[in-house]
Amino acid sequence: MNESTPEPSESDVLTAASAIVDAFAATDTQSYFSRFAEDASFVFHPEARRLNTRAEYEREWASWLADGLSVAACASSDQLVQTFPGGAVFSHTVDTTVNTADGRESYRERESIVFRRLGDGELIAIHEHLSTVPDPADGSSAAGPSAAENKPGAEEGAQ
Repeated sequence: MNESTPEPSESDVLTAASAIVDAFAATDTQSYFSRFAEDASFVFHPEARRLNTRAEYEREWASWLADGLSVAACASSDQLVQTFPGGAVFSHTVDTTVNTADGRESYRERESIVFRRLGDGELIAIHEHLSTVPDPADGSSAAGPSAAENKPGAEEGAQ
């Protein structure tokens, strides 16, 4: 990016991130995915591979919904905004509760979302990375040994 490209304000980044978290929390598929660029990439710790496009993630999401997933609650905390010319990185801790065919699950994760500023000044997410939060007592993941079985996107979720 050209250094003359303006940096977004912290407020604009928080607004864009909140829109993603709120749409995820409502299991609002259309609103949630409209906040990501078509070429956005996604790295979720429970998934075996990176999702290289929004369309790949949308297919995964649709399969999770078909399996009975819905988001019951999603809360963002410990937020950090880092801006740069043309975009920003938003990171936070996210506490998510989902309903699945097997019952209710809750977990705490860390998430980073990279935003790009569009020509009209709007921010769109181009990358999302979700990771576990270590348990300070024993250094293990707060998601537990079955973290690979949890559904990602806890913003979230997506968030």
